[in-house]
Amino acid sequence: MSKFSDFNFKGHKALIRVDFNVPIKDGKITDDTRIRAAIPTIKKVLQDGGSVILMSHWGRPHKDIEKKPNLTLADFSLKPVIAHLSQLIGTDVQFADDCIGDDAMQKAKDLQAGQVLLLENLRYYKQEEKGDKDFAEKLSKLGDVYVNDAFGTAHRAHASTAVIAQFFSKENKMFGLLMEAEVAAAENVLHNNKKPFTAIIGGAKVSDKILIIENLLEKATDIIIGGGMAYTFFKAQGCHIGNSLCEEDRLDTANELLKKAEAKGVCIHLPSDSIIADKFAADANTSSANNAEIPAGWMGLDIGQMAIEQFTKVISESKTVLWNGPMGVFEMEKFQHGTKAIAQAVAEATKNGAYSLVGGGDSVAAVNRFDYADKVSYVSTGGGALLEYFEGKELPGIAAIKG
Repeated sequence: MSKFSDFNFKGHKALIRVDFNVPIKDGKITDDTRIRAAIPTIKKVLQDGGSVILMSHWGRPHKDIEKKPNLTLADFSLKPVIAHLSQLIGTDVQFADDCIGDDAMQKAKDLQAGQVLLLENLRYYKQEEKGDKDFAEKLSKLGDVYVNDAFGTAHRAHASTAVIAQFFSKENKMFGLLMEAEVAAAENVLHNNKKPFTAIIGGAKVSDKILIIENLLEKATDIIIGGGMAYTFFKAQGCHIGNSLCEEDRLDTANELLKKAEAKGVCIHLPSDSIIADKFAADANTSSANNAEIPAGWMGLDIGQMAIEQFTKVISESKTVLWNGPMGVFEMEKFQHGTKAIAQAVAEATKNGAYSLVGGGDSVAAVNRFDYADKVSYVSTGGGALLEYFEGKELPGIAAIKG
């Protein structure tokens, strides 16, 4: 059993850091995945006979207001979350117009067993992102147990995720159920993986994924590279890639990664062909081409049929699969086939006994869009946090609890 599951919250006020940074349009939540992910943790505290004080950030208020002076802090309020959250929990959620100060303190103090209080956006205060100790201490006074259930922000050394934990005893600070599951899934892939272990790395830029690829060279047997970043590898080897995306300043890096992989006996799989387009648009003319010979004026926007078959074979033989990043511009229907096929291959490998972890915003969006989320072992809620974890970095939000 986990520390959280073992803990009896009866009579306790649990101060829970959640990640309710959800997309909101015209006052309506368009994707409540992150809110739903926190519900089991909240319900466990309430069922024990405890009360819950929730704190979260939403957006980047001060940075966005600098760019758009017509915006105010009120545009970044967590108020739109209240009704939907109340419905999911099954009880009316109270709201404090501040996250510190007299109103928040009084409402937290008056909270009875079985009740829930949501605090206003933590990032109304610049001290949150600065990791200010005094701000963290003021937050800590709202509850007597601290629970971090916000894996998506675990890589930030912010007041509510990393600094606040020092104001609670070792017994009274812990991960929530979501955080425990996220850490367990990442640990399973990084440290307890079964071979063959295939990492599928996609996305636009090599520069975004250098550290994760280098760290995975120590763990994986196979690394599949897709998406826009693949063309930098082809250009580095002297291939003709037409107008495909390429980071000219990363050509040497791409070759170095290929050499390191060869030296370590890790097989890097690059897509043999692409679906190409004459422009970056949903209505573009399309064709297919070998990735060594993409014609001038054309660009690769998805992996081709040969690459799909090539990658599917590798994935089908894997016992552990990590997927971070799409194979193409899957938001456009003409260029979604490759990403969809990879999602299907990962689901099939999982069905046959492999452990699969999907993480990173676009990969998660893809498995959700193509209805494969419930057919893989674990879908992570943490984009940047998961990426940094696989880069081998210590995440402040995790270290604060473990330390």
